[in-house]
Amino acid sequence: MKQQQAGSMAGRTVLVTGASDGIGRATAVGLARMGAHVAIVGRDPGRIEGAAREIRAADGGAVDGFVSELSSQSEVRRLAGEVLAALRRIDVLVNNAGGCWDTRHVSADGLERTVALNHLAPFRLTNLLLERTLAGGTARVVTVASNAQALGRIDFGDLQGERAYSGARAYNQSKLANVMFSHELARRLTGSRVTANALHPGVVNTRFGAEDPGAIQRVLIPFLRPFMKSPARGAATSILVSSAPGLEGVTGCCFANGKAGKSAPRSDDRVAAARLWQVSAELVGLGTPAWDAKRR
Repeated sequence: MKQQQAGSMAGRTVLVTGASDGIGRATAVGLARMGAHVAIVGRDPGRIEGAAREIRAADGGAVDGFVSELSSQSEVRRLAGEVLAALRRIDVLVNNAGGCWDTRHVSADGLERTVALNHLAPFRLTNLLLERTLAGGTARVVTVASNAQALGRIDFGDLQGERAYSGARAYNQSKLANVMFSHELARRLTGSRVTANALHPGVVNTRFGAEDPGAIQRVLIPFLRPFMKSPARGAATSILVSSAPGLEGVTGCCFANGKAGKSAPRSDDRVAAARLWQVSAELVGLGTPAWDAKRR
């Protein structure tokens, strides 16, 4: 696929999760500068307000800010309700929020935090918002994954690392899950005008993983920071996949450096992807959402 160019976002409404800092914030600012009405999600009210001020300064328009701890399933449901009440349309959903922890943490729902935040939150939020997204016609679901997905394996026997936990393994698994979810969503949306794509933003200089870093991260990251991408450069692929006119109708792909590329062979396992969808729905108590039931 040839190199694409970002396009105008005038008249489009974009929801970006994990937008209070880093790549998500840069993505929201970039899309606002292109004319989008931006809605942002983060867990810290102060940072969300700071991001909103930056977006207003860049765009001059209104910004919707939502506060939510996305590792909590009740918070995801509450957020979806607030978004649906506030936004008449959702043209682009950017699932950007994510995290990485060296030690095993458990969410408010008793779920391992990496899988809860990185995979189950975008899985559930997307499903809860898709009815509104489909109603608008042409729209895009963009999920920020990582090249770490190439190292991932979905361990259905120990999905939450209860028997054996490794922060790196949990993260790699969650990023593979992002890509598999995106591919499976694209298949389920066949025939609609809504696309679903995943992407790798690159290695970006942010606070990612700073809450509970592993030994390698503590030692290496300070030396690597001068060579990492800035958040603005890291957001470039998210902005592109969200806006490029040439990508209208392009779905089921994984992007990096502005181009569609190949994801890990495991991500193309349709049987495993369908199983992951079912297991995820059971973990979050989703059932069959209305948008999916109508298409079957």
